[in-house]
Amino acid sequence: MYEIVFTEEALRAYRKADSPLARKLNRCFDNLAEDPRSHPNIKRLTGTLRGRFRYRVGDWRVVYRVDDKVRRITILVIAHRSGVYD
Repeated sequence: MYEIVFTEEALRAYRKADSPLARKLNRCFDNLAEDPRSHPNIKRLTGTLRGRFRYRVGDWRVVYRVDDKVRRITILVIAHRSGVYD
């Protein structure tokens, strides 16, 4: 099981999420805590975001980093797909 931690930016976005999106994000975090690399909605990112992953939650994206040494997932960004990779 992985520990999930949030950056300030990601935590602000999570707190602003409406109730249906928050429920979907909670399921996302549960899935990530179990296995942060194998789910149909997970994709390894390339380019400037190399070394990070994204989890697709409808039109929203959760960008995160995995640290296997301490079994920690850092949620970096939670944003709408139109602006997450800017």
